[in-house]
Amino acid sequence: MKLRNKTIVVTGAASGIGAEVARLARFEGATVIGMDRNEPGLTLDGFVAVDMGQPASIDAAIAKLPQRVDALCNIAGVPGTADPALLARVNYLGLRHLTEGVLPRMPAGGSIVNVASILGAEWPERTALHKELAATNSFATGLVWLETHPVPAETCYQYFKEALIVWTYAQSQPWFLEHSVRMNCVAPGPVFTPILGDFISMLGEERVQRDAHRMKRPAYADEVAAAISFLCSDDARWISGVNLPVDGGLVSTFI
Repeated sequence: MKLRNKTIVVTGAASGIGAEVARLARFEGATVIGMDRNEPGLTLDGFVAVDMGQPASIDAAIAKLPQRVDALCNIAGVPGTADPALLARVNYLGLRHLTEGVLPRMPAGGSIVNVASILGAEWPERTALHKELAATNSFATGLVWLETHPVPAETCYQYFKEALIVWTYAQSQPWFLEHSVRMNCVAPGPVFTPILGDFISMLGEERVQRDAHRMKRPAYADEVAAAISFLCSDDARWISGVNLPVDGGLVSTFI
């Protein structure tokens, strides 16, 4: 992978997929700046504490980042068992706010990778709504839009993963044309991380058991990290606007 001499910012770097991306990127020669609510337990080249649900915290964190950021990996998120309002702020609005704030620091050839989910695969059923939300121009206007378009709590996680995929599709080509910065999604299935239990609780034991035969096992975090790192690298320099499932073939079983 061509990550040597790149500066990569990784949100959610304290655990799970984010920690594995940070480890792999440093092994491949990148300078890695981690962002998280919690102090990481691994070696990084820099760390910035941030609350992804608060735009003021995000703005303060951006001010502490290097002037050049070659890649941004948006991995931080809360599980579907979290409060729906928090989930909207962290998994979508905060991610978008951070990305828009970091973009001016990214040179031509930069890369943004957003972690979505296979649970966002039904986005075509709500494309018009997701495009409306994507068109809101700030964290605050996004909140106002959501107040008038409430999301059912039981499907909130899936909804905002769908919305993230649609925003990535909608925004990737304008940014690629104007800034030569690529943006893609990675959509994991179940992953052995600290929030796997929350994932199971959200879906319910019946759904989990019903779908168990469709997959060999949950992914290991490093298996997802490799795909994210690839999309950050120069080997992926002509890949933009893609939602890449990294799920051991799980999505294919629904076709």
